[in-house]
Amino acid sequence: MSIDTLKSAMPDYAKDLKLNIGSLANETILNDQQKYGCMLACAYAIGTPAIVSNIKAEAEAKLSEEAAKAAKAAAAIMGMNNVYYRSIHLVSNETYRTLPARLRMNVIGSPGIEKADFELYSMAVSAVNGCGMCLDAHEGELRKAGLTSEQIQASLRIAAVINGVARVLAAEEAAG
Repeated sequence: MSIDTLKSAMPDYAKDLKLNIGSLANETILNDQQKYGCMLACAYAIGTPAIVSNIKAEAEAKLSEEAAKAAKAAAAIMGMNNVYYRSIHLVSNETYRTLPARLRMNVIGSPGIEKADFELYSMAVSAVNGCGMCLDAHEGELRKAGLTSEQIQASLRIAAVINGVARVLAAEEAAG
């Protein structure tokens, strides 16, 4: 099970996704920890079994145990934060933006890997989950850490492709 398995599962109408997931796996703008950490974080954020098992199988050989744990932690914490911050952004009453979140987020301060890599994972998951406030916050942190626009964009491309592949596979499974 791997990215090749996902590629072979793509139907003809999703040929672009098949090509894109292969291209992303071979891209060098991010190092393996960044690239496969983003993929694993997105897989866990999406949560479909085929995506999780295949991306996990691919990433295990390329990520340290700490990086894999951090990718999963990014999916977990952003699963909470993206809902909360997207909601307070969308609610018309601005009072909610002034109140403390009162949610534990310790992993953000101490992710167990390089902070910039964790921010990159969080950026990708925030794209999957559609939280503009979190995207802005993580993009700012990545800029402070010295990442380029192209590197940040790569995390967004990973999120988009992994999400697209997951949706196609889920639809195909539902269609029988």
